[in-house]
Amino acid sequence: MLSTPLCIEPGSFLTLHYRLAGAAGDVINTFGGSPATLTLGSGALAPAVEACLLGLREGSRASFNLGPGIAFGERNPAMLQWLARQELAELGDAGTPYQVGDVVQFPTPDAQGQFAGAVRDLRQDQRGEAVLFDFNHPLAGQPVTFEVHVIGIL
Repeated sequence: MLSTPLCIEPGSFLTLHYRLAGAAGDVINTFGGSPATLTLGSGALAPAVEACLLGLREGSRASFNLGPGIAFGERNPAMLQWLARQELAELGDAGTPYQVGDVVQFPTPDAQGQFAGAVRDLRQDQRGEAVLFDFNHPLAGQPVTFEVHVIGIL
């Protein structure tokens, strides 16, 4: 008797290769390396991206085009923040040279995780050096291509 391949549903534990790309190209691409393992609904993927996976079967390949802002929300201007060198030193990043485009990891307030900010600008004034960080997701506000190969479902 042949068994029917498993189908992805909420809470499924998955092994998959995937690629997330915006207009400027890939942001994440596991196809050239080790596959990702995750539990659907754990927050490892954005909810709109996870919704694309629902109903896919083990072994399937699919590609989805998500409109601007659907995958990672719209860009939020409040997520652009200037941090003075003194603030960065208090976070344990004293003296690090920054360049526009650098991505810097910051500890979460509970020190249990991290979040990233991309350097968008640098300035020097009478108060000292400051760095403008963009804490928006790199694909926020953009159309996103999501490509997936479902390797296994548990």
